[in-house]
Amino acid sequence: MSSTLAGAFGIAALFVAVLALVFAIQALRAQSGTAKAAKLPATPVPPEVQPTGQPQQPEARPGTVKSELRRLSKELEEARGEMRQNLQHLAVVRYDAFGDMGGRLSWSMALLDDSGDGVVLTSINSRNDARSYAKEIKAFQSDSKLSPEEGEALDIVRKEASPGLEDPDHQQPTGS
Repeated sequence: MSSTLAGAFGIAALFVAVLALVFAIQALRAQSGTAKAAKLPATPVPPEVQPTGQPQQPEARPGTVKSELRRLSKELEEARGEMRQNLQHLAVVRYDAFGDMGGRLSWSMALLDDSGDGVVLTSINSRNDARSYAKEIKAFQSDSKLSPEEGEALDIVRKEASPGLEDPDHQQPTGS
């Protein structure tokens, strides 16, 4: 029993020693960072003036909070730009394509990006079969004729993606 107890104390002592080593390393890192900051010149550098007359913010040193914030802001803007091209606006219209079938098993789905490019998918279900259609959409317009349900799904997505284009008469012309 005493050898088990001695082993437990040994493991606990080893854990405390490793923990103390980690704290010592962190303290040395913090101390070296303040020593570097103390060596910087004490005279302030006047901010440069941009042609617009607004003062430009001085360049932040790498590794500081300000430089990391600027880097993250740039990355966020890049991500937002990339997201505008993602198919992120979705609308589904369910309906009964045939009078003898209920349950609204047929559907049309519009899936577009912010600029109105994407696809309208349609599945028409009957008792005997199901047919699927895909129609390309460019700038909220299709070269193919859209069914009323496809047009409804496209209108829903148009209102979501670009609130300024809610008026159906305010559509951009297609290239054909």
